[in-house]
Amino acid sequence: MADQARAARMAKRIQTIVATAIERQHQKDRRLEAVTVTDARVTGDLHDATVFYTVRGITIDDEPDLDGAAEALNRQRGHLRKTMGDQLGVRFTPTLSFQLDTVPEASAHMEDLLERARARDAELAKLKENATPAGDPDPYK
Repeated sequence: MADQARAARMAKRIQTIVATAIERQHQKDRRLEAVTVTDARVTGDLHDATVFYTVRGITIDDEPDLDGAAEALNRQRGHLRKTMGDQLGVRFTPTLSFQLDTVPEASAHMEDLLERARARDAELAKLKENATPAGDPDPYK
C-alpha cells in the first residue's frame, strides 16, 4: 500500500501528462479540442487512475458534445496510458478511466442560489427601512 502523499504526487503528474497528450491529440480527433482535464485521482495501491474532465462548447451558444468527447477519450485511452507509462517511470502503469467533472455545473447552480438569496436580503432590508414596530415603541414600560 502506497502512502497518500505518493498517490497525490502521482495523480498530479498523471493530470499533467494526460492534459498535454490530449492537447497534442486534438489535431487527430477534433472532439478532443474542447476537453479540459480538471483533476486526477489515483487509488491507494496506485493501480487505477481516474481523470476528471470538462467539455466546453466551441462557441458561446453552442452546447458541448459530451458523448463525443467521452467516446474520443475512451478511444484514445490506450495511447494515453502508453504515453503516461513512458513518462511516469513506475513499475506498473495505472489503468485509466475518465469521468465527467460536474463541479462547474454545481458551482454555477450554487452561484444562482446565492444571487437569489442576496436579492431577497436586499428586498427585506429595503422593507425594514420604513417599518415601524407593531404595538408600542417601548413594550417594556
